[in-house]
Amino acid sequence: MKLSSFFALVALVFSVAAPVSRAVEVQTVDRIVAVVNHDVITANELSARVAQVKQNLKQQNIPEPPADILQRQVLERMVNEQVQVQFAASTGMKVDDAQLDQATAALAKQNKMSVPEFRSALASQGIPWVQFRKEIRTEMILQRLRQREVDNRVVVTDAEVNEYLKLNANKPQMDYRLAHIQISVPENATPDEVQARRAKIVAARQAVNSGQDFGTVAAQYSTAKDATEGGQLGWYASGSLPEQMVALLQQMQPGQLTDIIRSPAGFELVKLMEVRKQENHQVVQQTHVRHILVRPTELISESEAKAKLNQIRDRILQGAKFEDMARAFSEDGSASKGGDLGWINPGETVPEFEQVMNALKPDELSQVVHTQFGYHLIQVIERRDQDVTADRERSSVRNELRKRKADEQYENWARQLRDSAYVEMRLKDE
Repeated sequence: MKLSSFFALVALVFSVAAPVSRAVEVQTVDRIVAVVNHDVITANELSARVAQVKQNLKQQNIPEPPADILQRQVLERMVNEQVQVQFAASTGMKVDDAQLDQATAALAKQNKMSVPEFRSALASQGIPWVQFRKEIRTEMILQRLRQREVDNRVVVTDAEVNEYLKLNANKPQMDYRLAHIQISVPENATPDEVQARRAKIVAARQAVNSGQDFGTVAAQYSTAKDATEGGQLGWYASGSLPEQMVALLQQMQPGQLTDIIRSPAGFELVKLMEVRKQENHQVVQQTHVRHILVRPTELISESEAKAKLNQIRDRILQGAKFEDMARAFSEDGSASKGGDLGWINPGETVPEFEQVMNALKPDELSQVVHTQFGYHLIQVIERRDQDVTADRERSSVRNELRKRKADEQYENWARQLRDSAYVEMRLKDE
């Protein structure tokens, strides 16, 4: 069964020791392998995550790195996650059971199953339902934390978009599929620490150049979050990459590796996997849509926000004007315009919103819809086919510039948060 989602499916492998005799009871003794501020990570938790990583590597046909190195890589990633989860909890961020139920139901639907069928499928793979939900909850928290602390604060100005379009007016726009190996360097690293990190990236480059599998070397050396997925970064438009990187990639062939790059995060090696030319002429179906948004707060719970929006929906069905209700109750910038969001292109809204919007007929009122922004009522006004080549180019450039900024700022933010945490590693050498 293939699970494709922005949530990572965690595959857990547990071993059960059989009693050696009736008189002897065998017990598995857990131990602490890391202390992260006021929490701990246990050997059993680490073993479960290592099993997941091994399965992911196997699915991608990436040979496993040495067991002790993989174990340390996975533990470091768990520490970084724990630091961020703790920070999220300290600021009041949480995912309640209703939101978690919605996420697991979406995963089940994506795999064309009911929730009970999905649960049975997971069980057949040895994945406990409770542990699966715990991992999904963590992923949701981490994503929302990044969005709040980094993504929502990134601003791309019209001047930046204009400057990019001017500089690249006569250049072919390309997409690059990349993989990387990153060795992070602490913000206040000493010269000796910097030299030690550089030696590590040099060793990684030598390993790749000697013929070792890139994904295996990434899993062994890289400190990036994607290390245990073989360092795969996916597709990047040229506009989302620094000019110096694009200049390097333009001189490379698929399969080639850059030299060592000194980035704000540390040291990096980048492998060019594939190249493709971007399509220019685009005609899409646009949707003119409006909505009413109610956000849960510390004073208004999830259930209260949803109930409030259901009451608003009832009033609209009984004859109240949508735009009047939006002006009175909607909690975003479109309220003053009667909830009007204008013409929306495919992919410009979050999936949960877009899926419902696309299923609506003009003038039809949706049920209450939940997204990461809160609870919505959605109404489609009209649809049209539109040549959006110029607009889409500007939107694409803006999104790619925003992504570049967000990635850089997230790396800095995550590194600073990790450096400020108390971490004690207790993983013993076997």
